[in-house]
Amino acid sequence: MSNLTVLAVVSEIFPLVKTGGLADVAGALPAALAAEDVEVVTLVPGYPAVMKAIERAETAIAPYESFGGHARVLRADAGGLDLFVLDAPHLFTRAGGPYTAPDGTDWPDNPFRFAALSQAGAALSLGGAPGFSPDIVHAHDWQAGLTAAYLEHDPRARPGTVITIHNLAFQGQYPAGLLGPLGLPDAAFAIDGVEYYGMIGFLKGALAYSDRITTVSPTYAAEIRTPDYGMGLDGLLRARGMAVNGILNGIDESVWDPAADAMIEEPFSLATLANRPANKAFLQREFGLDPDPGALLLGVVSRLSWQKGQDLLIANLDVLDRIGAQLAILGAGEPALEQAFLDAAAARPGRIGARIGYDEPIAHQIQAGADALVIPSRFEPCGLTQLCALRYGALPVVARVGGLADTIVDANPMALAAGLGTGLQFSPVTAEMLGATLERLARLWAEPDVWDQLIENGMSTDVSWRRPAAAYAKLFRDLVAERRRGGKPSIT
Repeated sequence: MSNLTVLAVVSEIFPLVKTGGLADVAGALPAALAAEDVEVVTLVPGYPAVMKAIERAETAIAPYESFGGHARVLRADAGGLDLFVLDAPHLFTRAGGPYTAPDGTDWPDNPFRFAALSQAGAALSLGGAPGFSPDIVHAHDWQAGLTAAYLEHDPRARPGTVITIHNLAFQGQYPAGLLGPLGLPDAAFAIDGVEYYGMIGFLKGALAYSDRITTVSPTYAAEIRTPDYGMGLDGLLRARGMAVNGILNGIDESVWDPAADAMIEEPFSLATLANRPANKAFLQREFGLDPDPGALLLGVVSRLSWQKGQDLLIANLDVLDRIGAQLAILGAGEPALEQAFLDAAAARPGRIGARIGYDEPIAHQIQAGADALVIPSRFEPCGLTQLCALRYGALPVVARVGGLADTIVDANPMALAAGLGTGLQFSPVTAEMLGATLERLARLWAEPDVWDQLIENGMSTDVSWRRPAAAYAKLFRDLVAERRRGGKPSIT
């Protein structure tokens, strides 16, 4: 098995900068791939948090002009990661988030900020940094989507290209008049290029130009080829045929380890489950819930959005009352949903507690203390919350979509009879079906022996990066071998 070198191009990476699961994947996958003899160096923007975390750096690409200011690329170590950092202060040194200003609106120069990231990725791919020549360029989501476009329209020989879709709903669409300013030739504005309904589509271009397309679960890979989930790109994805692959995410078991988690009240493992109730008691205190060990305590760690289906949970407050459940929710998002949960907590003191925002230690504590995690997403490319729930002994209640369908085994009667099941699934994704499933959950809670078996099944499930990393390594090696045999791979 020969060693491969991969350049990953990504807009966020844990533990340096994170807005969602993309950062977790980008941070964990390199170490997992190292076990498969694949070396990954990751290109990230030089946000303030990234620059502050740099422990060692040297110039990889000397200063050059990039969209109205000077930029350079550093080779750096930061947060235990092997990085290239795009140091472009005029694009990335600012307050706010990676994509949004402090007032929550998108940065108006986002097309240039992430075109700069993609241009740096293309330059590194073509030998721009001495001593670095990757076999594969692995771009993530729309922010890195133009990497493949810049490479496609460069006459030099390029490495193989892979784009991973973490959420097809976010595509990076901008006016056609930016084609020239972004450094793209007229030929790129075509149906088999970056053109998307008269706009420039960053992700569309990646899907058209990349040798391989991956998503973060097999079911989502199938769903996005349909009009219901394809977000206008289903036709292109169907045309790409076998170039589209679904590879499940994993979680970093060193970060999510209940036996050694300093963020929770009482560490525990499958062998020491008797320690877990201390975390439930702590969670009840933390969220102002009644100190009732017999109450079914539901947890939510989520963006509060239509996609995540949290309005369906609001519609089932009467069901929570009927089954005597408690609810601890941590999340932020749509103002109407934030207010709805705050109102629900005010109306049901001791039964519902809500925290608006995100807090990493509290997220760990919810996983460790809740009896079940509710994840009613209308679509979910993979999801990491349910994987953490399995590892931490919380029963996932999930919509049967995307990666949720691929990772949770429904505890239906036949599964229970065979000693199987790791959670509950429901479909269709409606308030009524969620309500019925919460009632089914309460019936399982009333059978401690059955419940304990489900928790044991979940905690015994392999949710690590081992199998996903092996799948990525095979995809990379197959692509390299195919290119060596005869040029650009077939898209079918």
